[in-house]
Amino acid sequence: MNIKRAKQEIKDTVSAYLLKDACGEYEIPSVRQRPLLLLGAPGIGKTQIMEQTARECGIALVSYTITHHTRQSAIGLPFIQEKDFGGRKKAVTEYTMSEIIASVYEKMEKTGLREGILFIDEINCVSETLAPAMLQFLQCKTFGAHKVPEGWIIAAAGNPPEYNKSVREFDVVTMDRVRKIEVEPDFDVWKEYAVSVGVHPAILSYLSVRPSHFYQMENTVDGRQFATPRGWEDLSRMLEVCEQIGKTVDREVVVQYLQHERIAGEFANYLELYHRYQKDYGIEEILKGTIRETMLKKLAHASFDERLSVVSLLLSGCKTGFREEQLQKRFVEGLFGKMKEARRLLTGEHEGKQMPFEVLEELYRENEAYRKRQKEAELLTREQERELSRLSVTLNAYGMELKKASPAAGEEALELLRELFAKERMDYEEDKARSAAYLENVFDFLELAFGDSQETAVFVTELNSDPAAMAFLEDYPCERYDRYNQRLLFEQGDQEILGEIDELLK
Repeated sequence: MNIKRAKQEIKDTVSAYLLKDACGEYEIPSVRQRPLLLLGAPGIGKTQIMEQTARECGIALVSYTITHHTRQSAIGLPFIQEKDFGGRKKAVTEYTMSEIIASVYEKMEKTGLREGILFIDEINCVSETLAPAMLQFLQCKTFGAHKVPEGWIIAAAGNPPEYNKSVREFDVVTMDRVRKIEVEPDFDVWKEYAVSVGVHPAILSYLSVRPSHFYQMENTVDGRQFATPRGWEDLSRMLEVCEQIGKTVDREVVVQYLQHERIAGEFANYLELYHRYQKDYGIEEILKGTIRETMLKKLAHASFDERLSVVSLLLSGCKTGFREEQLQKRFVEGLFGKMKEARRLLTGEHEGKQMPFEVLEELYRENEAYRKRQKEAELLTREQERELSRLSVTLNAYGMELKKASPAAGEEALELLRELFAKERMDYEEDKARSAAYLENVFDFLELAFGDSQETAVFVTELNSDPAAMAFLEDYPCERYDRYNQRLLFEQGDQEILGEIDELLK
């Protein structure tokens, strides 16, 4: 199955395994909660979906790569304990608690989360001395003498033997006690994820034209060559940072991430053209509403790949605007909630109990404490953590402004806060207006350059796959988007009907 379906299977398993009856007992007792075993090629996102599932389900995650462990760290160290048997003292060997089990208890103590996922990666690549312990772990949910606490779901992942020489095959007895989920790479599913996390548009554009390059694993005379989803995503982050610091990413850099000579070379060539098109066609000018006749003439004689690259660059500009607008919107909404709380503490029965700046300091401390708790529990995405950090910085700045102004009364302090908040609200309105203008300007260009063509259909289709774009279009009705999208839906419906007719005639 693809990674999206696998993630849903894991989330459904979490819901089922953690469901309790009226007496507070798990509907599926721990002994019947089969561990999940994900098997799939390297780099397709097995570890990531565990992190995402735990975050989205609001439970804890303890993750270990078992190849880094010895028998002692996994099971514990032996020590001699004296016990009484039949009235006689006997020396008995016991074991200290496993480092892995201890980590589960530490996670519960730090986060306050009593339920979670214990994830063991590379489970079928353990050393010979640790292999029996892994079988015991999957069968009995214990490491040595210590059980995994109730409420913790066991999940493991491994690579098939064709990708790893260290793989050990589990026997039938073990496999009959796990839920095996075989995961395969799927570009369309990965693309949904890539759009949501902002993978570099050059990568999305390239792979949309050459989806077979998304995942490649080949044996050659020079050894194994490969390109994986993990490689593309890590390369994306490098591209973003290099653009910020003005560095060039060439073939020598690309091949460090895509260890497939041909794919790395082709993408490096495409990337060079991609950046050249950005300058040649004046993408920034188009977004701001300037359309030159020379651009249209050049595009009229361009190859299909070049035209798609220009569409991708325009999409990238629009999507960046949409993301910034949505980030500002969420920030303003969060800040507005804090301002309502400040108003409550500065007026009515609370008035005069705290200095105005102390109210903002209190809100700042509460927000920081919440951010740190959520971060410790690993329940925040990178974007969510940045939003909370920005909110803390703003609350602290507002407190400094109140301290400097020293307003005499609550209403006076509120008036100053309203002025400060109005600036953030104005920034949001400006972001919204700019994004709307970009969208209208791009439609102007597309109609002049392509008319009602495949390129325009690609633009609308890609908008439909972007969560930030869809959220923006809910607030900002765009007549041309609605018109083209409606036409696209009709065409897709016609194609589905024709396909069904073909199937019936076969």
